[in-house]
Amino acid sequence: MTPIPPFPAPAAHLTRRHFFSRTSLTLGGAALAHLLGRDAALGLESPAVAGRGLLGQPHFAPKATRAIYLFMSGGPSQMDLFDYKPRLNTDNGRDLPDSVRQGQRLTGMSANQATLPLAGSAFKFARHGQAGHWISELLPHTASVADELCFIKSLHTEAINHDPAITFFMTGAQIAGRPSLGSWLSYGLGSEGDNLPAFCVLVTKGKGGQPLYARLWGSGFLPAAHSGVKFLPQADAVPFLKNPEGVSGPARRQLLDRLAELHQSEYERTLDPFLNDRIAQYEMAFRMQSSVPEATDISGEPESILDMYGPDVRTPGTFAANCLQARRLIERGVRFVQLFHQDWDHHGGLPGAIRSECQQTDQPAAALIKDLRLRGLLDETLVLWGGEFGRTAYSQGKLTAGDYGRDHHPRCFTAWAAGGGIRPGVCHGETDEFSYNISRDPVHVHDWHATILHLLGIDHERLTFKYQGRRFRLTDVHGKIVTPVLA
Repeated sequence: MTPIPPFPAPAAHLTRRHFFSRTSLTLGGAALAHLLGRDAALGLESPAVAGRGLLGQPHFAPKATRAIYLFMSGGPSQMDLFDYKPRLNTDNGRDLPDSVRQGQRLTGMSANQATLPLAGSAFKFARHGQAGHWISELLPHTASVADELCFIKSLHTEAINHDPAITFFMTGAQIAGRPSLGSWLSYGLGSEGDNLPAFCVLVTKGKGGQPLYARLWGSGFLPAAHSGVKFLPQADAVPFLKNPEGVSGPARRQLLDRLAELHQSEYERTLDPFLNDRIAQYEMAFRMQSSVPEATDISGEPESILDMYGPDVRTPGTFAANCLQARRLIERGVRFVQLFHQDWDHHGGLPGAIRSECQQTDQPAAALIKDLRLRGLLDETLVLWGGEFGRTAYSQGKLTAGDYGRDHHPRCFTAWAAGGGIRPGVCHGETDEFSYNISRDPVHVHDWHATILHLLGIDHERLTFKYQGRRFRLTDVHGKIVTPVLA
């Protein structure tokens, strides 16, 4: 049998767009216009060039124009921070009733325990603000901004282990490969400025706990231009921005100009829109050479503002420094800033461990709210706080008079939101006496995402991307807006 010869080189990269552009002017022109129009509807035009993003403008008037997400990786214990349950202290040491557990699955870390002893919180609670929010003594600074906060106490998720759970919160799917929340916002709305990316990421330096992967802020199957840009706590906050040794600014500018000409020539030959994306990324990197050092330089911040964030703010990479950095980034047009703070995974030694995490995060998080309010930015900036799941009402391992641990608990946990379109002073949802099951107004992760997008002016059912024959969206085929928390 005569082997089939391979395609010649020109045919190997021939696209439909390329083919139709070289057929008759009538049929080919009509077909090309149709393809380009359809690609634009799917986001296949050059969203990096059009810094406004796919939509050009939101679907409807947004309540928030930007967002900052304070993600507490590991799963903070809701009943030690916000979900006050005196019944746990009353029944401390008694076994979790079967009527409460209802045969629900446990992780392998506590499923084989002979007993599941209820563990009352070691910390005192008090009501704060006109709303009377119950807040733990661990969070005095958060308590000082209680009336700015909306608590959602009935969040629930599907994953019981960290990796799928945090992937679910970041991407709307438990399996890796989908675009992250920030990437969807970048894809849909773009950046408000020209000199910084739409989506930036800050991770607290030197923390242990569950690992964080770049795919948590990756663009998945969206164009790579929409991936989060990670800022590092060092002189070169974004690596490889500086010109190589011996290359001057004018020389770099000349190189980019010639490179743009080559890309334009190739675009005219192939009509590949992603060539424009590539040169747009080169141009963004060139502008970031000056914009990033300016954005990360806090030397001009007033002492009163630095003091508000606490003593750690002067140490790059701390949660305090990252909170201040987040405010500086959104001031300069960044659409979405994602902060990660690890080590909330307290299977044992919880009282001491959670106290340490709160000492690192309480004052900066509250200062961010106050700082945004002082600058007139809070009303248009959505601030979110929470982890990937909660903790169990029972103790994992041995319960003692002064110590306990808590296992993963996806069935109910607490998050809070403030600013941009959120109704302040509201407490939405309720759990049972043990903070084990939801008793009123459940909020699924997809509902959480739908509400975030709604506040930013996006209809979560309409922001889609066609991939492998299916139109994907952040909320998959679910999600409803939590209207009671909207201002």
